[in-house]
Amino acid sequence: MAPHINRPFFYDHVRLQMFEGRLRQAQVSGLEAFLDYWEANHTQRNDAQNDDRWLAYIFGTAHHEVDRKMQPIKEYGGRAYFKREYDIDGRRPDKAKALGNLEPGDGAKFHGRGYVQITGRANYADMSARLGVDLVHNPDLALDTEIAVKIIFTGMADGAFTGKALHHYFNPMREDWRQARRIVNGLDRAELIASYAQKYYAALSYKS
Repeated sequence: MAPHINRPFFYDHVRLQMFEGRLRQAQVSGLEAFLDYWEANHTQRNDAQNDDRWLAYIFGTAHHEVDRKMQPIKEYGGRAYFKREYDIDGRRPDKAKALGNLEPGDGAKFHGRGYVQITGRANYADMSARLGVDLVHNPDLALDTEIAVKIIFTGMADGAFTGKALHHYFNPMREDWRQARRIVNGLDRAELIASYAQKYYAALSYKS
């Protein structure tokens, strides 16, 4: 049997290194959801997907994207903002088309949600097909913790967000914490997120 993450060690480490000595229950619940998903779907594998660097980088990404809440969130902004930025009759119709937002109202309906905020009808449809969950007719399902965890793991492992995937940056021949940011959003805050991920990696280092 593969060793499991030592959760007391993990929490002692991240509490001090990532959360200034104090974890709220909502943060613990979110962290637990990530650990549970990893151990159910990756720990027993005998391939590249059983690589704690993957989990560490996912943690670092979520830590940044949801501002340490460790719960899925809605993209900041209101309906007027989403219409302006993402709707076919907003100020960026080419962007709307690229997101698959072809119907008026799609901008607000398919605004960003989750640990990595998926945005646009096309991305909601893609994740619906990958997960077997109807996010198109009920986009708020992306705010359900269990589903949001599946979205971030699937998106980062499969390269669904940008075409770049975890195996491109973490494999037996490569370890690149900075460039891995391309999995989600170019090199935006790449050094900061790399530092978060490496701290999570240290917290995952002790097995039981």
